[in-house]
Amino acid sequence: MSLSLIIKREFFAKVRNKSFIVMTFLSPLLFVGMAMLIGYLASVSADKVTKVAIYDKGSNLKEDFKDSDHLKYTDLSALPIKEAKEKASEGYEGMIYVPEVENPIDLLHKVEYISNDSPGMDFIRRMEDVVNDKLTRYNLQKAGIDYQQIEAAKTDADIKLSKFSGEESLKWLNEIKIGIGFAFGYLIMMFIIIYGNMVMRSVIEEKTNRIIEIIISSVKPFQLMMGKIIGTSMAGILQFLIWAVLGGILFVVAGSFFGLEMGASAQVQPEMTEAAQQSAEALQGYITEILSLPLGTMFLSFIIYFIGGYFLYSSIYAAIGAAVDSETDSQQFLFPIILPLMLGVYVGFFTVINDPHGTVATVFSMVPLTSPIVMLMRIPFGVPLWELLLSIFILFITFLGVVWFAAKIYRIGILMYGKKPTYKELFRWLKY
Repeated sequence: MSLSLIIKREFFAKVRNKSFIVMTFLSPLLFVGMAMLIGYLASVSADKVTKVAIYDKGSNLKEDFKDSDHLKYTDLSALPIKEAKEKASEGYEGMIYVPEVENPIDLLHKVEYISNDSPGMDFIRRMEDVVNDKLTRYNLQKAGIDYQQIEAAKTDADIKLSKFSGEESLKWLNEIKIGIGFAFGYLIMMFIIIYGNMVMRSVIEEKTNRIIEIIISSVKPFQLMMGKIIGTSMAGILQFLIWAVLGGILFVVAGSFFGLEMGASAQVQPEMTEAAQQSAEALQGYITEILSLPLGTMFLSFIIYFIGGYFLYSSIYAAIGAAVDSETDSQQFLFPIILPLMLGVYVGFFTVINDPHGTVATVFSMVPLTSPIVMLMRIPFGVPLWELLLSIFILFITFLGVVWFAAKIYRIGILMYGKKPTYKELFRWLKY
C-alpha cells in the first residue's frame, strides 16, 4: 500500500462522511444566519427607548438630566414618594431619587437609583457624570469662577496622521490591521484544533477496532501517519474552500438585501448631512487603505502557515492518538498542544497592536509553535521579506523534526493496548 493510496483512503473517508457533508454546507448558513440575527437584535436594541423616572423635591438635578433618542426622563416629584415609587416600578425602568439637602455637596453620596433590575455600567456612569458636572459648577460658582468662560475656553483637537511621503493616514487603521491579522490567526488556530482532533480520533478508532494491525502489515507506520495527516488536510482545505465560496455568496445576498432596505429608507432624506458626508469619506478612505494592504502576501502566507502549522500540530495529534486507547486518555496530552496556540493568539493581540516590530512580537513570530498566528498578525503592518522567509523556514524545519520524533512514538504506540502511557514512557519510546 503506497502513500498515495493512504491519502486517498483518508480523504474519501472524510468527505463521504455524512456529518462532514452536512456541516460543510450547513456551517456557512449558520454563520450568516447568526450574523444577520446579531444585526437584527442590535437594530432592535438601538430603537428601544428607556424610560426613567426622577424624584427630586429640591429641584437640584432634575433639570440636568436631558432626554436623548434612547433615554427619556419623567419628573414624578409632584407625587408623594410612596406613590412615585409605585408608579415608577410599574411603567419605568427605574427611578432616580434625589433627596432634599441644604448643601448641594451632600448630593455626592446621597443620590440613589431605585430599580428591580441592576442598571448597566454606562447608565450609572452617565448619572455620575451629571452629578459631578452639577457639583463642579456649584463649586466654581462658589469660588467666583465663571463656568461659562471655562466652557468657552475648551478646545477639541483633531490630530491628523500622515506619512513621510505626504499621504494622509487614518487613525483607526492599526485596529483594522490587527483585526484582519487576528481573524487569519484565529482561523488557523481553529482549523489546527478541529482537523488535528480528526486525525487523532481516526488513529484511535482504527487502533481500538484492531484494523491497524492489518494495515500495518502492508505499510510502514511513517507512511500511515503521513497519509492520515495529508488526507485529512486535503479534506479540510476542500471544506474551507466550500465555506469561503458559500459564505461569500450568502454575505453578498444578505448585504444586497439589507442594502436595498437602507437605500429605501435613505430616500426619505434626499440630501446627506455634513456629518454623513464626512462618514462616507472616512469609510472610503478606510476601504482604500485596506485595499492597499499586502492582501496577496497575506492570503499566500495564510495558506503556507496553515499547511506548515497544521502538519506540525497534526503529527503531534497523530502520535497522541497512537499512544492512547481512547479520547479520555488523550486529555492529559492535549493541553500542552493547545497552550502554545492560545499563547500565540493572546501574545499577538496584545503586543502586535502596540509594537508590531518589537522584540516580543518578532520573537513569537519566529517560534514555530506560535509563528502561524503571530506572523499573520504582523504581516498587515509590513514585515521584511527576510523575516517572513526565515519564519517559514524555521516552521517547516521544525515540522520535519517533530514528524521524525512523532513517527517514533507512532511506530511503537500504534500496537500498544491496555496501558495508559505517561510522559516518561513517551520519552523512553523516543530512545528506541
